Amino acid sequence: MIKAEITVPLLNANEPEARVAQVHARDGQAVARGEVLFTIETTKAAADMESPADGFFRLLATEGAALRVGDRLAVITDTADEPVSVPSAESVPAAASDLRITKPARALADSLGLDLASLPADRLITESVIRELAAAKAMSAAVAGMAFSEKHILIYGGGGHAKAVMDLLKALGEFEIAGIVDDGIPPGSTVMGIPVLGARDLLPGLVANGLRLAANGVGGIVDIGVRVRLFELLENQGFMLPALVHPRATVEPGARIGAGVQVFPNAYVGSESVLHPKCMVNTGAVVSHDCEIGAYSHIAPGALLAGHVHVGERALVGMGVKVVIGITLGDGARVGSGATVLANVPAGTIVPAGSVWRGSDNRMSVV
Repeated sequence: MIKAEITVPLLNANEPEARVAQVHARDGQAVARGEVLFTIETTKAAADMESPADGFFRLLATEGAALRVGDRLAVITDTADEPVSVPSAESVPAAASDLRITKPARALADSLGLDLASLPADRLITESVIRELAAAKAMSAAVAGMAFSEKHILIYGGGGHAKAVMDLLKALGEFEIAGIVDDGIPPGSTVMGIPVLGARDLLPGLVANGLRLAANGVGGIVDIGVRVRLFELLENQGFMLPALVHPRATVEPGARIGAGVQVFPNAYVGSESVLHPKCMVNTGAVVSHDCEIGAYSHIAPGALLAGHVHVGERALVGMGVKVVIGITLGDGARVGSGATVLANVPAGTIVPAGSVWRGSDNRMSVV
């Protein structure tokens, strides 16, 4: 007997889809009420999903799958071998009778010519929702008529990091910002005077109209995986990712900078250092001579890396971190803000903020 269902919740009102970032239990495993079973995420939010009841966990979704709000992730059953139906690969659209819409919103939709069958069934449809959908439709039509030059560049994201990227691009003066794509900001609005064109479904049309350059405006400070997936999305759509170095940053002539790298104001990159593609050296950070920063890694504001420091891929070096000469930080390592690193950090290790890291035997002290 099925005791409870676990479905995809609405994490962001503008994103009807979520990704299964991690599954924390095995199919058929006995679980207790309140036990974390899933971590799901959108481009703007992440959440842990807990078991609503004691019983046996029957998995219906795969790790990495993109599902719509309301899709089943799992069920909790009385027995470990309870037969359960597995959902189809694609979500089934809700029936028209499932639509929840206010009378004023229905009247507005009719006046604007919006098909009720196209409206989302995962929320109450109000007049504001109708206006947002109409604006998105109008913006899509406008984008279809746009033409772009080789200097135009798209920014993906409209949050804090995107604003820093916008200022970097304006300071360079080499590009013309075509607009912003963001899955959570209403089309037609602006960020720092730059128009929001719409969500990711616009990307193929933008490429078809000749837009070739893009910059990732998502910092991924909480989950660097979000930033990685957006880089992959942009590349898969056919965008090129130019290296962006702020004119107030200092990069020595012997340093090598890969595609998609971002170097922000007052940062320093020393002689013979290598910045692999899509990594970031943030405001005021120092990457001394002969350092190597792996792909996608983030050197946060004010970090200080002495010479010959090697940082692996997808790593995070927090604000104000100090790393002594010759140290290696493994792939996926995360060094908390204000920490001092005196020994190598193994892959995947988290160094607590404000601590002194003396080695993988976890001998640490707090500053």
